Amino acid sequence: MAKLKVAMIGLGMAAGHHARALLDLSDRIECVAAHSQTAARREAFAAQYPSIPTSGDLDAIFADKAIEAILILTPPGSHLELVERAAAAKKHILLEKPLDISWERSEAIVKAAKDAGVLLGMVLQNRFRPAALKLDEIVRSGRLGDLVEASAAIRNWRPQSYYDVEGRGTRARDGGGVLLTQGIHTIDLLLSYAGTPKEVSSFVRTTPIHSMETEDLAAAAFSFENGAIGTLNATTCAYPGLPERIELIGTKGAAVFAGDRLEAAFMDGTGIVEAGIVEAGEKAGSGAGANPMAFGHGMHRALIGNFVDAVRNGAPLRVTGEDALKAHRFIEAILAASR
Repeated sequence: MAKLKVAMIGLGMAAGHHARALLDLSDRIECVAAHSQTAARREAFAAQYPSIPTSGDLDAIFADKAIEAILILTPPGSHLELVERAAAAKKHILLEKPLDISWERSEAIVKAAKDAGVLLGMVLQNRFRPAALKLDEIVRSGRLGDLVEASAAIRNWRPQSYYDVEGRGTRARDGGGVLLTQGIHTIDLLLSYAGTPKEVSSFVRTTPIHSMETEDLAAAAFSFENGAIGTLNATTCAYPGLPERIELIGTKGAAVFAGDRLEAAFMDGTGIVEAGIVEAGEKAGSGAGANPMAFGHGMHRALIGNFVDAVRNGAPLRVTGEDALKAHRFIEAILAASR
């Protein structure tokens, strides 16, 4: 089967993980163009990944009929217009989180892809952590029983220099703070296990630790349709950064997922301890500290592999635009409850 020809748009912080994943999958996928409007970024990328051609011509990428899919890695406020162009050109889309900076623009992205009949996959790579996949298997098998509590904690650290980058942490560029930019990964996981809460109470703050437009601290309590309850704590103030944590309590057992480690105990006397899998050459880490990209690219490789399978073989996407909308809806509810 012919390789899937793709183009990357955006050569910022996340581009390296995508590039390394694409090169690992070079028997199945070929990146024929890596675009940035900035010549310096194109030059830096070309020096590090010389086998991937760079381009400053965005119009040529969308006009190239050989390109079947677009990886959009630009800041959130640019996503809708790029998705609409890709959809109009009948190119499948793999989009960095979040969908966009507002609920209305995020809905429009999902609609544009659906109306054009193209796939829209989301880069929410924590779905592919080995421990996360194992917990998904446990929940779906019914071993925990009916959930009575589902909670999460995202205790990241970002120095002020992170927010001093132009536009970062603003509504115009990023759409939000810790919830939409960092917390969305764990929020997406939590909702994939427990469903979407129906009732939310919350406190949202910007602490004296950061000078920024949006929130760096949030705490929420919520309930689900079946009567289960949960809590969420999210911050970028927790020096030096702690592994994200999800706790599920069910009528038949409980499970705790923290970083790459999963522990579960069941009332039938059995249990599971999964310490996670770090492949040879991969860096262990979660990106919870000052360097957001301080982890290996294995999850990106698995996510892009799933995207190729979906385009070529009709396999289900593990993380869809509709999945991302659920996370956006929950984040909007947390912010609204605080207001």
